Amino acid sequence: MKQAGEQAGRRSAEGSAAFGVPGQRSASAWTPAQASGPDSREHAHAEPPVPRFAARGTVERSSVRGQVLDALRAALVSGDLAPGEVYSAPVLGERFGVSATPVREAMQQLAREGAVEVVPNRGFRVAVRTARERAELAEVRGLVEAPIVLRLARTLPASRWAALRPAAQESVAAAARGDLARYAEADRAFHRALLSLAGNEQLVRIADDLRRRIVWTGCDLRADAAQHIALLDALEAQDVTAVNAAVHQHFG
Repeated sequence: MKQAGEQAGRRSAEGSAAFGVPGQRSASAWTPAQASGPDSREHAHAEPPVPRFAARGTVERSSVRGQVLDALRAALVSGDLAPGEVYSAPVLGERFGVSATPVREAMQQLAREGAVEVVPNRGFRVAVRTARERAELAEVRGLVEAPIVLRLARTLPASRWAALRPAAQESVAAAARGDLARYAEADRAFHRALLSLAGNEQLVRIADDLRRRIVWTGCDLRADAAQHIALLDALEAQDVTAVNAAVHQHFG
């Protein structure tokens, strides 16, 4: 009994150190899992390497699912969870220091978003976006967002755009660092702030869901971030012609 209690205590201590504080992670927080113990030998040849979340703090149990979801999204953006590979909830749970349940729930949410697909009796396969799928996604995003931005450019005063500057600058900083996970967050924050000015929450949610499906690996982050700045400059200048050109470049 004493030995079992000590083992449980060790597992609890390891689990509490397995997560970072929300808002402080980046793609660099993920490193390939180091094989150790009997569990790693069991899965060494069954699954691809699973990234380990760096220790940065203690997680409240009520927020475990949310932190696992955020961590998985960051790993998907950075490529630490590789497209086409299958990962099981129990193995990911071991690496995170939590049970399989919050991992499975997070993966099911990602499946609803189209980021992974369920593989019966095995786990979840990371989705592979074809060139056509990426082009279709870009077209849909343009159809949803571009008309709203052009309408706002004609109706809002120049003073309303200053609040978007920090998010645009954060996207530039993340692009300069090559931080895919942070760039994805900054990009979504910029576009959420932009579209929220239209006062349509349903629009913001739909656009946000579409942006979660973007594959940033291989993209020119610096060019994309520069387009945020160019669009914002044109909006502040109330130059509708320049806004129209920036919108078509950004969504084209």
